[in-house]
Amino acid sequence: MKTQYWAALAAASMLAPMTASAEHMDVIGMEMTGKCTMAEYMQIVADFNIWGAEFGYHAKVASPLQSENLTTYYWLGTSANAAAFGATWDAWRDALPNEKSTPAKLWVRFQKCSTNTERRSYDVF
Repeated sequence: MKTQYWAALAAASMLAPMTASAEHMDVIGMEMTGKCTMAEYMQIVADFNIWGAEFGYHAKVASPLQSENLTTYYWLGTSANAAAFGATWDAWRDALPNEKSTPAKLWVRFQKCSTNTERRSYDVF
């Protein structure tokens, strides 16, 4: 019985640092509308990253080179953890109704260039 206890405790202590250091990844599949260039889209991403820096959120875009689906691009957003992502999401969502807010202005620009097709969220170790 004592051996099982210590084995379980050792296993739990090895997993604890992993869960404490999990980064959060926000993955959005999107298709480009053809109404702007990739350079224009990446400028929107750069402007978004300026806004997201306050929350510790940073995004990159993955462009398909080899895939069964060559029309879907992926937004890869990262933050320190799921709680930090939640704070970023709350700030983004809450600002959207104010057309003068940075998120609302960015959203108009994003919608011109792309259509979101899917969204996922991951803990990354």
